[in-house]
Amino acid sequence: MPSFDIVSKVNPMEVENAVHQAQKELLTRFDFKGSGAEIVLEKNEIKLRAPDAFKMTALVEIVRLRLAKRGISPKSLDEGEAELSPLGHARQTLKIKQGIDSAAAKEIGTFVRGLGLKVTASIQGDELRVAGKNRDDLQAVIAACRGHEFPVALDFVNFRD
Repeated sequence: MPSFDIVSKVNPMEVENAVHQAQKELLTRFDFKGSGAEIVLEKNEIKLRAPDAFKMTALVEIVRLRLAKRGISPKSLDEGEAELSPLGHARQTLKIKQGIDSAAAKEIGTFVRGLGLKVTASIQGDELRVAGKNRDDLQAVIAACRGHEFPVALDFVNFRD
């Protein structure tokens, strides 16, 4: 029976490359010279530190731009609130989301079932498997999911006949 998986995964090497590019830009930008601002990658988190809130917004924009240029969707980024210290220093953590959470998986599953095609959608951990007898129905599901706006970035893998 033909099937495919709907996943939301981010390539860690692309994240690492984007962070390295952002760090290089941070070193060359005139407005950040000697400011003590930094970008650090730790597993699935990008930690930002800046001397004030204005520089923090610029730092977040640098990271967002570099991630987008490396093909990472902004939906895969969970931005926390910027923490301001009494002295004015700012810290912020950007988390990289891996996998589809259960609420988003249910939303995608109900959308797929509501298409009226002869397919079944089942949640398997942090991914969603869609199976059906007709290959054309599966391709129609992929096209419909690409055209619909979901809270997570979607990839379609393991298309099997």
